[in-house]
Amino acid sequence: MNGSLPEPIWRGSDGQIIACVEKLKVLRENLEEIQAACQDALDDAVLMGCEETQFREVLVRLVSGLKSEFRNAS
Repeated sequence: MNGSLPEPIWRGSDGQIIACVEKLKVLRENLEEIQAACQDALDDAVLMGCEETQFREVLVRLVSGLKSEFRNAS
């Protein structure tokens, strides 16, 4: 992910490592898109006069509140 984070070792709900190349590619691409969107939003907020730390805290709360619609899916 643009060198900013180490590549995680993804695990399924059963604890097994996810090794499928296509799945790993989708996960990486999704995180890169999220990172870019968050960076853009942070930059916009700072340019509009918001305090950077407060905006980061809001992002953390936003992510912490996410719930999967597929939680029980295998």
